[in-house]
Amino acid sequence: MGTLYVVPTPIGNLEDITLRALRVLRESALIAAEDTRTSRVLTRHFEINTPMTSYHEHNKLSKLDHIFGVLESGDVALISDAGTPGLSDPGYELIRKAIDGGFAVVPLPGACAITTALVGSGMATDRFLFVGFLPRKRSALENQLRELAQRLETVIAFESPYRLKDTLATIARVMGDERQVCVARELSKRFEEFYRGSAGAAWAHFARENPRGEVTLLIAGANLEDVNWNEREVLSALRARLAEGESLSSAAKAIAKVSGWGKSAVYQLGVAED
Repeated sequence: MGTLYVVPTPIGNLEDITLRALRVLRESALIAAEDTRTSRVLTRHFEINTPMTSYHEHNKLSKLDHIFGVLESGDVALISDAGTPGLSDPGYELIRKAIDGGFAVVPLPGACAITTALVGSGMATDRFLFVGFLPRKRSALENQLRELAQRLETVIAFESPYRLKDTLATIARVMGDERQVCVARELSKRFEEFYRGSAGAAWAHFARENPRGEVTLLIAGANLEDVNWNEREVLSALRARLAEGESLSSAAKAIAKVSGWGKSAVYQLGVAED
């Protein structure tokens, strides 16, 4: 039986790939890539001639038989478009199935936008929460930000440059103009940028700009003294969830986790609203 290698690839600068990653890519029987067109830029640059197949969100089910067929007798290297596979891409599903199937899974250390952005942000690094891509729908985004507003950890998310301005405006509205953020853009590339400041100032900055490229967004954690919500904040979050069709019991449980209130107290507040 072969081994599934989880191989990080550069998030921009091709020099960031490791010697071990290059060896594994050359010696594997197959490379499973999120986008073969993107990955062939990398393999051509380093003269890697290993056969490659695509494995992404839209074809993952149809590709499993082929990938596991190769794994029966040889190694497979899993790569994403950039960075570490399995983070906000379908790579984690392949990894899970390989583990369940009794195959060895070996992750390699390497490039990752999450940690690169975090250490360059100037925000607290002792505790952080990665939430993947933020919701596109405004109401869902507002609900998530309300829940995150009380977290003490630095929050890290991926965001599209086309939605960045609206997202920053929503952060300023839900979390407050002064909540500190960092927009890490085009990491390791020629036009790398770290914008650090308040949510309100960041919105004003990017409202004037036309941001492009890959964006990693960081939001500072809440201050300890600001963790407990007042009644108005609890009611606002409760009404928003109920308006989305969530049951009172489910909404009360979710809000209790982040507000400092007990579930029964939130529930009773909702009952009193009826």
